[in-house]
Amino acid sequence: MKVQLNLSPIENWIPGLNEPLVISGPCSAESEEQVMAVARELKKNPKVKVFRAGIWKPRTRPNSFEGIGEVGLQWLKRVKEEIGMLTSVEVAKASHVELALKYGVDIIWIGARTSVNPFSVQEIADALVGVDIPVLVKNPINPDLQLWIGALERINQAGITKLGAIHRGFSPLSDSEYRNEPMWSIPIELERLIPNLPIICDPSHISGNRVLIESVSQKAYDLQMKGVMIESHMDPDNALSDAKQQITPKTLGKILNRLIIREPESSDLNFELRLKELRKKIDQVDHELLEAMGARMQLAEEIALHKKEHNITILQTGRYD
Repeated sequence: MKVQLNLSPIENWIPGLNEPLVISGPCSAESEEQVMAVARELKKNPKVKVFRAGIWKPRTRPNSFEGIGEVGLQWLKRVKEEIGMLTSVEVAKASHVELALKYGVDIIWIGARTSVNPFSVQEIADALVGVDIPVLVKNPINPDLQLWIGALERINQAGITKLGAIHRGFSPLSDSEYRNEPMWSIPIELERLIPNLPIICDPSHISGNRVLIESVSQKAYDLQMKGVMIESHMDPDNALSDAKQQITPKTLGKILNRLIIREPESSDLNFELRLKELRKKIDQVDHELLEAMGARMQLAEEIALHKKEHNITILQTGRYD
């Protein structure tokens, strides 16, 4: 069942956007010099429309770097006024929203550790009533689509129509090459349920490793996501947080130039005819597979009944081997 939200197209809230949105900047704002240096480099790339920096950093363990706090918002204000970039920060509670608005932040996003908690999301939604600002909602850390939709609904019901989602992957249940499993089927289903919702991808948090950022970004573009949020730092290896997943602005530029933006459909009649032909063939294979699986299930039921009638255990180790 489709979810009805009152939404404004992303092109209406990002001036001059005619290609996928690129948001970039350091995982954490560490110093005024660092923030300004990254912003100046990013500004040179016309593909990068929004500067991001973490001001408040929710950490798993205490006594680690938890963000620079309010002073960092003053640095973002300089980025906006002196460099001319839109700015964005993560918020986790009402007081964060109030401070972000006070310093003129252009876009806020709700992180995965916050979107998992409806009480926290509602607190943020209440603080946004009467405000006209774009809000992006990251998926919860666990793969719960309804929880993600619920967070989006709460923000929309507060009157926010400039609303989008960020796919940043989900906590893995087992060993994985990714820091957070992409589970692409979940954002695909979100798009199916809310077709007019802009979804952008966070390859940095999915990857957890700068080597994978390009391939994850390309996958996001191939799935018609509206953009990417990629963390960049002048000296990634010495970043105070998430060093392994950050790249330099120069590397970001190279990746963006290599990414291919594909069309969702074609006007080539020959292409469409061939595609229709191939789909017809795969439908036939699917039908045959389902029939074979049905026949196998029938045999399995007959085996089970035969064992039951002769008082035989379900498992025979030799057959299992």
